[in-house]
Amino acid sequence: MKQDGSIDLFQYWNRLRDGRPAPKRTEIEPADIKSLLADTFILERDTRGEAVFRLAGTRLCATHGRELKGFSFPSLWRDKDQRLIARFAYSVFNSKSVIVIAFEGHSAAGRSNPFELLLLPLDGGLENPRALGIVSPCAKPFWLGSDPIVEATIESVRVVDPDREPLFLRNRPSIPVPPLVPSDSVFSESAKAMGARRIRHLVVLKGGRDS
Repeated sequence: MKQDGSIDLFQYWNRLRDGRPAPKRTEIEPADIKSLLADTFILERDTRGEAVFRLAGTRLCATHGRELKGFSFPSLWRDKDQRLIARFAYSVFNSKSVIVIAFEGHSAAGRSNPFELLLLPLDGGLENPRALGIVSPCAKPFWLGSDPIVEATIESVRVVDPDREPLFLRNRPSIPVPPLVPSDSVFSESAKAMGARRIRHLVVLKGGRDS
């Protein structure tokens, strides 16, 4: 995680879960993360098992030039990456993985801009899995928000172990949340199934690029 929005949302989520695999979706208080809401979103699993937007922030919708509620999450990505994105969403829903994706957004006019995406699991029960996420532009060119992003390509993916919080995050001020009853912590093994490799506290997968 390099972008402030990703780091702040991760810290809020991490403190809220208090050792559990994920906080309950009902524990998220929008007022606690009001400065991040324009870039945040919530995914849910529809009847087909696909990840779709349940909610999406105003700036995120403006970046894509449309209201995202109800749209398929993998559909925002190029065809080559959609299956991989669907697998990551499945891992967040079912294995409570924490995933960071660096990607390039391509606009309708042929421009491009780098972004960072963070996906965090929420506990909605077995029948109603949810994911909380945020998309942060790594640069803010003048055209962003007026020339919509129509396709995204994966640059790299990291599956983060939230129980081994990166050292560079520990010195940042955290967003306060009410104290919760602690419980056992669990970290997903799904990264191993995806052929990932571990580097210190991270599990790293490289996104493909067209040659």
